[in-house]
Amino acid sequence: MEHWSIEDYKNFTDNNKKKKSKYRSNKVSIDGHTFDSQKEADFYCELKIKLQAKEINGFCLQPIFMLAPSLKYKPDFIIFNKDGSCEVIDVKGFKTKEYIAKKKVFEDKYNLKITEI
Repeated sequence: MEHWSIEDYKNFTDNNKKKKSKYRSNKVSIDGHTFDSQKEADFYCELKIKLQAKEINGFCLQPIFMLAPSLKYKPDFIIFNKDGSCEVIDVKGFKTKEYIAKKKVFEDKYNLKITEI
């Protein structure tokens, strides 16, 4: 009969647990870009199809907006539409307090609405 120390047992259970992300999402890599979730990666793929079908003029991944000297906001995408307008998109599974605060500052400063997917 084999006996384990408490330390052996903890090491065994810790090494056999999958690490869960904070918000239960898994990072996904496509075309050399790493996305925070499968939902965000799927949206990227939809945008690629829309661009190829010439339904949109283009899109940007994670552009950086300065909200204050040491405060930045990075939406997931900006979509450039055929009519010359643009959409700021944030793919959200969970809205943090920090995000809610930054969203308000961004919308007030840039006079743009964030569309949450």
